[in-house]
Amino acid sequence: MGHREQLLAAARKLLEEKGYAHITARDLVAASGTNLASIGYHFGGKAELLAAAIGTVLEEWTTTLARIAMADPTASPIERATTAWAAMLAQLPAQRPLLLSFMEALAQAERDPKLREQFAGHYRRCRAQVARLVAESLGRPVTEDDPLCAAIASFVIAVCDGLAVQSLLDPDRLPDQQAFRAGLAAILPSSATTGMAG
Repeated sequence: MGHREQLLAAARKLLEEKGYAHITARDLVAASGTNLASIGYHFGGKAELLAAAIGTVLEEWTTTLARIAMADPTASPIERATTAWAAMLAQLPAQRPLLLSFMEALAQAERDPKLREQFAGHYRRCRAQVARLVAESLGRPVTEDDPLCAAIASFVIAVCDGLAVQSLLDPDRLPDQQAFRAGLAAILPSSATTGMAG
C-alpha cells in the first residue's frame, strides 16, 4: 500500500473516531505512518485529503445501495428507489460518525472554493451513477446527458440527504423501514410494498 492509500485509510479511521473538525495533519501522519509532505503531494492539503476520504465512503455507500436497489430484476423503478431508501435507513446508525464528519466538512466548503468544488465533484459522480441506474430501470438508453434521469437522480439523492440529516438531528423519530415503505405506498400508489417486513 502506497502513501496515498495509507493516508486515505488513516483519514477514514480518524473521521470515524475524532470527527472532521478535530483532525490535525499530525494526526493523519501518525495514523498513516507517512509524513507531512505526503499529504501535500498526494492531496494538496489536509482538507482535500479528508474530503477525498469522505468522497470514497459516499461512493462506496452509493454502490452498495445501488446493488441492493437493482437486485430484483422484476422490480419497478419506484420499488427500486424504495428498497434503496429502506436499506439506507437501516444503515444510518452505523454511518453516523462519518455523516457527522461530512456535515462538518460541508460547513467549511462554503468558505473554501477548492473544497466546495471537490464535494461538488463527489455529487456529480454520485448523480451520474444514480442517473445510469434510473435509465436502466426506465428502459431508457444510458447517456451522459439525459435530463429526465438526472432530475430523478437528484430527487433520489435529495431524499437520501434528507434522511441523513434527520438521522443526525432526531434519530429516535426517523421512520423504520416498514413505516417508510408504508408511507411511500400511501402517497405513491404504484410504489413498493415488496419486502414490507423489512
